[in-house]
Amino acid sequence: MPFTIAIDGPAASGKGTISRALAERFGFHHLDTGLLYRAVGARGGDPIGAARMLDPDDLKRPDLRSNEAGQAASRVAAIPEVRDALVTFQRDFALREPGAVLDGRDIGTVICPEAHLKLYVIASDEVRARRRAAEIGADEAETLAALRERDARDSARATAPLCAAADAITLDTTAMSIGEAVSRAIAEVESRYPKA
Repeated sequence: MPFTIAIDGPAASGKGTISRALAERFGFHHLDTGLLYRAVGARGGDPIGAARMLDPDDLKRPDLRSNEAGQAASRVAAIPEVRDALVTFQRDFALREPGAVLDGRDIGTVICPEAHLKLYVIASDEVRARRRAAEIGADEAETLAALRERDARDSARATAPLCAAADAITLDTTAMSIGEAVSRAIAEVESRYPKA
């Protein structure tokens, strides 16, 4: 069975950066599952139909990292039929050899509950807002408000809420450099991956 790494956490906590670094370091495939929801939200119209007809090219849209796309993703992600339509895609991706790193909000709890390693990446609201605002060139105060609104919606939704899996390792990146966070994650993989 391919080695699977599930990385969850709120927006701008560092999970995407860590996920990409782990995939590159170990030669694994990487899927930013948030892009699936961002693409569905960005398509507009009927979100259930958009989720069922999602094309890999939809994930290449240049506007998927905007605050607007993030808010749209959070709204459509609360629709159970949208989530159902995207579960199979994600689970199939996790089976790719030699391994896969998936990052999102419900990977360790719903998509890959049997993952070999589960990380739950967090950071303070203020640090996350600073990171995201710098990434997309947005106002930091507006970004902070948007992140908090999204966190509340994602954590309160009835289907697959944002939360750490019971067996996840929490990695708080608030005071860490990118290098430190990636090194900690690599050490966790190396302690479990027999080919490391």
